[in-house]
Amino acid sequence: MPQTSHSATTNETRCSIGRALEMLGDRWSLLIVRESLNGATRFSDFRDRLRVASDVLTQRLGVLVEGGVLDKRPYREAGSRSRMAYHLTPAGRELMVVFGALQQWGDAHCPHPDGPLVRRGSRTSGRPLRVAFVDDDGQETPLADVDLGAPVDACFPRPLK
Repeated sequence: MPQTSHSATTNETRCSIGRALEMLGDRWSLLIVRESLNGATRFSDFRDRLRVASDVLTQRLGVLVEGGVLDKRPYREAGSRSRMAYHLTPAGRELMVVFGALQQWGDAHCPHPDGPLVRRGSRTSGRPLRVAFVDDDGQETPLADVDLGAPVDACFPRPLK
């Protein structure tokens, strides 16, 4: 069966969350981006770290490249044929905020008995970091005061009354 173009599927919904999930909403895509954020660039790195089937990895890398999260660059090791490496684009690097939020939520709401595996921290100061909504003046906004602004029916059907 021919695959639907990723760009065609993401244009079907006006909801930003729905469009993002079209590209990133499966386990393998999220794990590939996580590994990219941790420095993986080569197909073999992703395959070995994630233990994912090559055909699945090829398909998901293609979606992430087409979606502008990763770009492909050729590399060549001495004595070997040219291969492709996958590097985060600026849009891909911005997903660090999403992963930090997921990590923070997971630590709080489904913690491991031995505690977190890693912690978010500043590379320059070493101080711990947390993800938050910040206004234009740099002030944190409490979650109770955050309005994501989307009408309910833009992303999900209205609940029945």
